[in-house]
Amino acid sequence: MDKLKIGIIGLGTVGSGVYKTLQSMDSIEIVKVAVKNINKPRTVTVPQEKLTDNPYDVVNDPSIDVVVELIGGIHPALDYIETAIKNGKHIVTANKELLAKNGEELFNFAEKHNKVVLYEAAIAGGIPIIMPIKTILAGNKITKIHAILNGTTNYILTKMDADGASYEDVLKEAQALGYAETDPTGDVEGFDAAYKITTLSTIAFKKRIKLENVYREGITKIRKDDMAKANELGYKIKLIATATIDENDNADVRVHPMLVSKNSMLAHINYVTNAVAISGHPIGDIVLSGPGAGEFPTASSVVGDILAIQSEFGRTDYMLPMMRCNHTSDANPVKIDDTVNKYYISITAPNAIGVIAKIGTICANKNISLSSIVQKGVSEDNTADITVITEHCQEKLIKEVVNELTNCTVNSIIRVAD
Repeated sequence: MDKLKIGIIGLGTVGSGVYKTLQSMDSIEIVKVAVKNINKPRTVTVPQEKLTDNPYDVVNDPSIDVVVELIGGIHPALDYIETAIKNGKHIVTANKELLAKNGEELFNFAEKHNKVVLYEAAIAGGIPIIMPIKTILAGNKITKIHAILNGTTNYILTKMDADGASYEDVLKEAQALGYAETDPTGDVEGFDAAYKITTLSTIAFKKRIKLENVYREGITKIRKDDMAKANELGYKIKLIATATIDENDNADVRVHPMLVSKNSMLAHINYVTNAVAISGHPIGDIVLSGPGAGEFPTASSVVGDILAIQSEFGRTDYMLPMMRCNHTSDANPVKIDDTVNKYYISITAPNAIGVIAKIGTICANKNISLSSIVQKGVSEDNTADITVITEHCQEKLIKEVVNELTNCTVNSIIRVAD
């Protein structure tokens, strides 16, 4: 059988891992690799004649069967991919932002040209999740996803918890170790996880989820005091990407910090590890965990997609039908104010008679039950540190409670996982 001919755009961490892995496969030939700087020192040796600083040399090469896009972002990646598809090439990508923002456009374009776009590496690094959902779990009605999809934020929260350190101090350490970017906004403000849960929930629910309907909140306001209190109450704080859908196709999809019970598996997913918990019928509850980033874990997913294409290449006129986009309608978005959650609320209040009773009364007037309310000590400025855990209630009612807590400072409000 002829070798499957590959072109790669991007030779960073993941691209290098893909190149190294494919080198040992006799059935694959890497024809061209597009990079920004041909003379840049790299961890992988690529013959000079295979390198180009013009990605259009890859997407326009008639000998290339599959283009692997590993540069990320929307522009110019989208144009490279669409040009490659027009030129008769299949696509493998790890571009979570492009899929979240332009996925519908991209998949429709690919279908029009009878090409496949595979993207296992875009969601959870080395964890196989897209192909299992599309194949082995295809007979399930998946209704809930709880996931840790960003290694940077999970590393920061784990270190804050383990060391009793502040967010600012741990972020600096993570940047020094290379776990966080110089500009960490995409990770710590939840953008990365939001891109991933948008695509993951679209695939799992078989309904389109729009990125603009995904609520997003990062970890920058999490205090070391919150970490300590969560531990005392039997929880860990994690940045959770969560998605649920009901029988009327109402989809609640969001990313934000949550208090997760120490009895749950996600509470013990630490440092840069990722995990995806799925609930559905008839499977029940399953959890997949593993490395969510890195050279070879992510390369594993990219290469798996390439080999999936190779397995059918030249054998059929309609390749990998189960892996194609088959969504025909949008889910109904649920606004964050209409969601129902439990809440952890940290309050600094004047140390006066009746303060706890006042908090309880304000909540009772909104029909909010309290699971616990604890006051720990009195500070030198005669203020009390009060921690409240509510039962389930609407988000908009919690906002009303906060507005009525006059003379109090609300330090933190964090949702509590069921």
